[in-house]
Amino acid sequence: MANEHGQKWDRCLADSAVKIATGLGVGIVFSVLFFKRRTWPVAFGSGVGLGMGYSNCQQDFRSPYQLHGHRVKEP
Repeated sequence: MANEHGQKWDRCLADSAVKIATGLGVGIVFSVLFFKRRTWPVAFGSGVGLGMGYSNCQQDFRSPYQLHGHRVKEP
């Protein structure tokens, strides 16, 4: 049980980091190309990524019986 909880935390942090970095990158691109180097697209993109990561973490911790990518063989 503790190992599964640790795996959920690892997956949650990795997923959140990827989503925040992607939002940051998209925000930077939009800031440079479309919004004359304003800072709000960067903050908005990072916030969207953080929100998506948080939502996925909540879903992951609230579904205790869901297996992620593991095959279960019946005895």
